[in-house]
Amino acid sequence: MGIGAARDSTTDHRGRSGSLSDFLIEEWLPTIESTIRATTLINYRTHIERHIAPRLGSQPLESLDGRSLNRLYADLLTNGRLDGKGALSRTTVRRIHATIHRALRDAVRWGRLETNPADNCDPPRERADDVKEMQTWTTAELRTFLDHVRDDPLFPMWLLFATTGMRRGEVLGLRWSDVDLERHQLAVRQSLVVAGSERKISRPKTSRGRRVIALDKATVEVLADHLQRRVNDKSSGSQKRRDDLVFCLDDGAPLDPNRVSKLFAKRVAGSGLPRIRLHDLRHTHATLALQLGLHPKIVSERLGHATVSMTLDVYSHALESMQQEAAAQLGQALFGE
Repeated sequence: MGIGAARDSTTDHRGRSGSLSDFLIEEWLPTIESTIRATTLINYRTHIERHIAPRLGSQPLESLDGRSLNRLYADLLTNGRLDGKGALSRTTVRRIHATIHRALRDAVRWGRLETNPADNCDPPRERADDVKEMQTWTTAELRTFLDHVRDDPLFPMWLLFATTGMRRGEVLGLRWSDVDLERHQLAVRQSLVVAGSERKISRPKTSRGRRVIALDKATVEVLADHLQRRVNDKSSGSQKRRDDLVFCLDDGAPLDPNRVSKLFAKRVAGSGLPRIRLHDLRHTHATLALQLGLHPKIVSERLGHATVSMTLDVYSHALESMQQEAAAQLGQALFGE
């Protein structure tokens, strides 16, 4: 290990502020646990226990500096895998840096440190090839996929992904009490997330995430049929209630999000269409909506983005074709081209 000395040291380095591990594990995590989502807590704990504590845990908190953190990141980028067979990605190391930065920022707020050492280090910069490329379908390709899965028992779910742009957890956490078929709309109030080996219900991170999404007539009809089948299904021994999940197992238990993603990949492979991820249905929805001329603010609200500028930044590729169409329309109006 590049900084094995810090890991193997048997000297008691605890100073006035204690070791970094003492602060992170015994003080920081328990203090913030009730203020963050379960999945965020698990990510923080994983970063600390697998990568930070083994390398820097014995170092006194008050002696931590930018150079120590730079050595940590360099080691993770060359020998960070738990199996010892290679490097962690830049993206993963940047996430570990974000955990450290948040923890040390709190240490400053709590009077444990005067300044944040993470402000003085150089985490790896994200490169273009580190970011997963966004893949989207055309309108014709999306229609082909929906035709391909029309007889799939999960067709209502695939359709809802396509026509609303909802996130995976939002669709899997949707309850019948959140759906208003008469008004052709649904409310996003919770999300199903994977926390370690458990599936948990989580609330949206922001107020924009809690939103109402209008539904088209075809989607409403499909959901109504789906509800009627669920109500008439006696296999679980009881009628379905309004607070039941819209998409669930026969006994009402939530679907496994990872399993749903794998099922989608299997359906795409069988369709012969270009391979995309389940999350790319969200990108497809947004891209097609913008290309059809929907106002970016409406698209942003449907997606639950924090700001309209975020929507415009993420889907700038869709705006390029709109620029060309705008130029053509202006030319037609001015010159009759």
